[in-house]
Amino acid sequence: MANLLHLEDSPYLQQHKDNPLHWFPWSDEAFAKAKDQNKPIFISIGYSSCHWCHVMEHEVFENEDVAKFMNETFVCIKVDREERPDIDKHYQELHQLLNQRAGGWPLSIFVTPDVKPIYAATYMPVESDGQRIGFEELTKIISEKVQENDEKLFQNADEIMGFMKPAERPTEASKLKDALAVTYVKQCSQNFESNFGGFSVTPKFPQTSTLNTLLDIHQLFGNEEALSMLSKTMDTMHLGGIYDVVDGGFCRYSVDEQWLVPHFEKMTYDNALLIQLYTKAGLALQNHTYLHTAVESANFMLEFMFEDNQFFSASDADTEGIEGKYFIYDYEETKAHFIKEGFEDVEKILEKLSITASGNFEGDNIVRIEHGSKFKNFEAIQKSLSALRKDRVYPFIDKKVITAWNAMMIKALFDLSKHDKVYKNIAINALDTLLENMYKNNKLMHSALIGKEAKVSAFLEDYAYLGTALVTAYETTFDEVYLIKAQQIANQALENFYDQGKWFFSRGEFETEADATDSSYPGAIGVIADLLLSIAIHSGEDKYRLFAFKTIEYSSFKLGKNPMRHPYLFNQALRYLKEDRVIKATEKNLEILSNIRYPYAHLHASDESESEYMICGYQSCFANTADINEINEKIFSSIPPSED
Repeated sequence: MANLLHLEDSPYLQQHKDNPLHWFPWSDEAFAKAKDQNKPIFISIGYSSCHWCHVMEHEVFENEDVAKFMNETFVCIKVDREERPDIDKHYQELHQLLNQRAGGWPLSIFVTPDVKPIYAATYMPVESDGQRIGFEELTKIISEKVQENDEKLFQNADEIMGFMKPAERPTEASKLKDALAVTYVKQCSQNFESNFGGFSVTPKFPQTSTLNTLLDIHQLFGNEEALSMLSKTMDTMHLGGIYDVVDGGFCRYSVDEQWLVPHFEKMTYDNALLIQLYTKAGLALQNHTYLHTAVESANFMLEFMFEDNQFFSASDADTEGIEGKYFIYDYEETKAHFIKEGFEDVEKILEKLSITASGNFEGDNIVRIEHGSKFKNFEAIQKSLSALRKDRVYPFIDKKVITAWNAMMIKALFDLSKHDKVYKNIAINALDTLLENMYKNNKLMHSALIGKEAKVSAFLEDYAYLGTALVTAYETTFDEVYLIKAQQIANQALENFYDQGKWFFSRGEFETEADATDSSYPGAIGVIADLLLSIAIHSGEDKYRLFAFKTIEYSSFKLGKNPMRHPYLFNQALRYLKEDRVIKATEKNLEILSNIRYPYAHLHASDESESEYMICGYQSCFANTADINEINEKIFSSIPPSED
């Protein structure tokens, strides 16, 4: 018998509708039942493509004995963290407070009947294993203490609530100087893993914000160490493993230091940000391999994750309950297939693809190109490897449309159109569809299952990412409507989420502060600062630059102390100090921006009769030239010198 989740749109909640656990969605009904029956509440937060969420479902939530006990003694609530990031953010902060370390998914939260926190964990096994308490043991303890009205438990819950709502903290402002770029590079170097790139050993995440900022520092100051760390990481990532060299597209992270063994889920936000990075670095460094990786990843998204001009949120790691089953290759099967296809030197091909009899992943093989470069006939080999996948079941795809993530992907396609114009109209159609479906009657929404009405109002990140996508759309098309909408989005974000330099991620049921740090993707504060600076340079209105300054100033002490922890916002601080430049050009000259080395340069429409390029800063234009090759020189000669 289905529980109450069968009534929900969320694909993640639908995955749990047949669990014997009687799940409620997040609802007043669930909380009223807990209070009326004096039952503790178990809140489980995850998402559809999360591998360990599936493991906990199979081991715990499908266990009949566990379900019987929980149904009798608890009220159980399932939350899709992609649908309700405000709830997730609130309880991730609780986990950090209680455990003094970051949380993750699945997130397991236990609260009193009046929703005061008791305990927070991530994945939990059914039975205690000596290192962590088991789900059965913990739930029996909590149930008994609640029924006994244990004074200590409720007192602790009250104290935790107090810590979750601290008094207003004064901010300590610090003067930022662009010399902090040296500190940033030094901190990156101290964390850099030199063998394969990246900024940790295991697990290893792409950290696109960190890499983007290194690229901008190289472009600004000619810093070769920044370029070396960037290049090593990007060169190694796209050889295969975290990057799928067969279908294209990046997985979320690698469990090893070589970028070889990923959890195989593919998220829209990862691919959007990595397409942006590989496009930007490819154009800036004239690296065609990077551009090819961006194209392959974009084509993967369009083939597998795109419908009706909208991008889905994620594809799963598991197929038929087996992690990576769709992606991996058996040595003998692949060898026989290549022989049948008529390839010569099959053993050498397999060696170059890292496909061996012993395997590199649980006896099977993840394709990885050895020696750092693709080889002769690789496209034919790639097609042959793809053919081996054709009869396999593709992992589950969560067809949820999330405004912020779609905006990231749309921006990526606009960026990629500087390299290949075919992506321009795709981006335009996707952006127009997103606005039509998610921005109705001047109200922005956060997410919806494809083909259904959105029910959840937007959060700060939705405004920030949509706004920056709209700015990029304007700079790619010169359609003034996009710039007007970007300014409108910025104004609404200021009205709804801003308070004297401080930004809130959500205001409503959960009032949560926005993040200056970057996690799975750049925190909303850095992106909203990006939007405000862009609106300021295009509109000429000082108030937006002032709001950006106040935003940066609010976090300036943290930025000065540890810029690497806040790479996107730190980059906006550098941008504020060095100042944006605008090149006024006609639509036929849009492609010039791909040749501009200055990372904070923008394009703005000029009259079609103009034959020269005008270069402007805030409030004034200071140079013009008919020679594209002079633009870089004139921009860099206008930039304020670095402060010691």
